[in-house]
Amino acid sequence: MEQVRIGIIGGSGLYDMAEVTDRREVTVTTPFGDPSGPYVVGTLRGKRVAFLARHGKGHRISPSELNFRANIFGFKTLGVEYLLSASAVGSLKQEYKPLDIVIPDQFFDRTKGRVSTFFGQGLVAHVTFAHPFCTHLSAFAHASGVASGATIHKGGTYVCMEGPQFSTLAESKLYRSWGMDIIGMTNLQEAKLAREAEICYTTIALVTDYDCWHPDHDSVTVDMIIANLGQNAVTAQRIIAGAVDALPFERTCECASALKFSLITRPEAIPADTRRNLGPLVDKYLS
Repeated sequence: MEQVRIGIIGGSGLYDMAEVTDRREVTVTTPFGDPSGPYVVGTLRGKRVAFLARHGKGHRISPSELNFRANIFGFKTLGVEYLLSASAVGSLKQEYKPLDIVIPDQFFDRTKGRVSTFFGQGLVAHVTFAHPFCTHLSAFAHASGVASGATIHKGGTYVCMEGPQFSTLAESKLYRSWGMDIIGMTNLQEAKLAREAEICYTTIALVTDYDCWHPDHDSVTVDMIIANLGQNAVTAQRIIAGAVDALPFERTCECASALKFSLITRPEAIPADTRRNLGPLVDKYLS
């Protein structure tokens, strides 16, 4: 199988990368089931990339139904080391306006019962996650956003909620009182799994609306969001392409060796099936 070092996840409104050429679809099967769809492998700015539409063809998979493990494991088996994610978010701050871009640097988890790890089944690992986004890759994405002329904000906390319903007014006001910046439904699990897979991960958060705290947006609707998705998707493609143009960089970040001191289980105690299934993640530390 061709090894591709750069991965792209397209969220709501970003179902393709128009600039990708020489493309073909690659279907990947993982020990965790099927990803959201086939990966589109092609060439972007002279680099080989793999693109995955997070919600599947026709946007048919809700945030709570996403097989995050299969999606990230699929990228790992393709050889991906850098993963750029684009996602629609709501704004929790007046200064983050619809059509703005945010490159967040923190998460706050409000999901319920989602599987967020590859480990278990006889193999225990605890990765460092104080800084959930790759600082180096985030810097490349931010620089690309500035160069593209986008209104882009560096840093901020992404509240990851369960959904698929939007926030209540009480929740939205509470998140604002806590100093949260943006809110979405998908990125936290991707970031956790990417760290376990030793993949550099960042999010290009596309503000589609103010969350319901805002008096003019107290009834957030899909129509309101879709109206801004088209413009956001064009901006996101420019930012991603610019970041890809600058890749790769020397991976001295914590992402590149996240598992080095994180595996707790003695090698001889690991069940054979688990070791085989997680081979792409752990073989270099157990062999």
